[in-house]
Amino acid sequence: MTLIINGEEQKVAAKTLADLLSALDYDGEWLATAVNGELVHREDRADFTLGERDRIEILSPMQGG
Repeated sequence: MTLIINGEEQKVAAKTLADLLSALDYDGEWLATAVNGELVHREDRADFTLGERDRIEILSPMQGG
């Protein structure tokens, strides 16, 4: 399936948002995720099914000033 991840088109085999994060080696504890502009909470990622050409935003906090 083709997804747009942080603005870049990628082909992935993931079916859920949790699968995608695992495949991309993201540690999901401190991430914010959105699909097509809608926030997806951490507890909902395993049940959130992705669709062809969904737009995924994955953000992680940065430390500094």
